[in-house]
Amino acid sequence: MILEIRLANFFSINEEIILDFRAGNIKTYQSDKLPNNIFSFENTKVLKTIALYGANASGKSNIIKAIRFCVSMIINSHNHNENVNFNFNPFKFKGMEKKASYFYIRFVIKNIEYKYTFTLTTNEIVKEELYYYPNGRKSNVFKRDESLGNEKREKYSFGKGIKRPMDIAENTSKKTLFLSRASQMDREIAKDIFKFFSQNFILAYTGFNSLSIEYLFNENKSALLKALQIADSDIVDIILTKEKKVEKNFNADFISGKGTVEDKELEYLKIITFHKSSPKTAFDFFTEESDGTQVLFYIMLTIIDLIKNNKILLIDKIENSLHIQIVEYIIELFNVSQSAQLIFSTHNTGLLNLDKFRKDQIFFVNKKEDSSSELYSLFDYKDFRDTMDLEKAYLQGRFDAIPYINRDLDDLKYLLNEP
Repeated sequence: MILEIRLANFFSINEEIILDFRAGNIKTYQSDKLPNNIFSFENTKVLKTIALYGANASGKSNIIKAIRFCVSMIINSHNHNENVNFNFNPFKFKGMEKKASYFYIRFVIKNIEYKYTFTLTTNEIVKEELYYYPNGRKSNVFKRDESLGNEKREKYSFGKGIKRPMDIAENTSKKTLFLSRASQMDREIAKDIFKFFSQNFILAYTGFNSLSIEYLFNENKSALLKALQIADSDIVDIILTKEKKVEKNFNADFISGKGTVEDKELEYLKIITFHKSSPKTAFDFFTEESDGTQVLFYIMLTIIDLIKNNKILLIDKIENSLHIQIVEYIIELFNVSQSAQLIFSTHNTGLLNLDKFRKDQIFFVNKKEDSSSELYSLFDYKDFRDTMDLEKAYLQGRFDAIPYINRDLDDLKYLLNEP
């Protein structure tokens, strides 16, 4: 589970923003009606879902993009060579492009809390730290500061969590996170953390680090059919197989007349669906099912795995290609899970309802005058009462985080008449 994420100097994010999954101290009639929106870790109440609202270009997608980048660094940085430049941009104003960017995350694995941070520029790691709390007591696993000297022993200090840590440090370049290298070198704590980020922190419905369609289908076929039917699909059966096809393979010298052509056998995924009205009539999933059905299929495959195994999902623009009621259905699935978590951005103001979300689950992303993104929660507005119309208040600009559009008639006519 995630308890907290902090980011600074990524894309449109300048000063530190905090995405806090620890529930606020809310004792109202409305929040009491939403017991399934939270779960407990020791003495802490933890949110299952967080929604990000804001105008276009306010920075919602940049927050999600920054988290994806940082998690991908943990998963992949042990593969980096010396010519690698990291795939992000720091904030471009106020001289921030010359300063380091910062990522911090608090998370829990097997009921043990961890705090992990790293700072980096676009071409090297600057600092890195990992703490954990075995038996409830804080313990340092390692610290790294590349500015402390030229030798590895000057740059690193270690606790007792990782065996032979200097062996790892000697094999860790400025392009690589120590944590990522330690996992590759088979160290237990690092492997647990790597598995958490690679297997439990899912960065999109498909692609990134999500599991294969074939695996998810074989594990969850009956649950998938039920989930689709709950979502008003009339699909009653699905068959997934693999087909082999022979294709021509042209090597690089074929055009010059010196190359060869070889037959290459490739394996393809084939999905056949059957519908309620004619349960023996086969439909090819990829050519005969609608785009909406295909999207729902992939989404439900991923979400069933997430809620069964209490994983985390990160989604930008959750309503893309989905009806509002399907979006609400997805959120309800997370709420009935034990401790699965969802971070999503949306423009769907219909979800701004305190019968559906607690105040601390709704975050706003606002673009400041210096073009940077700020993040704050509805929970910060102590004077906003549960009986007020949240959607109306948001659209009226009570919390900022909306586009302010000049609808002056003369200006609009000018657009039509401009030579």
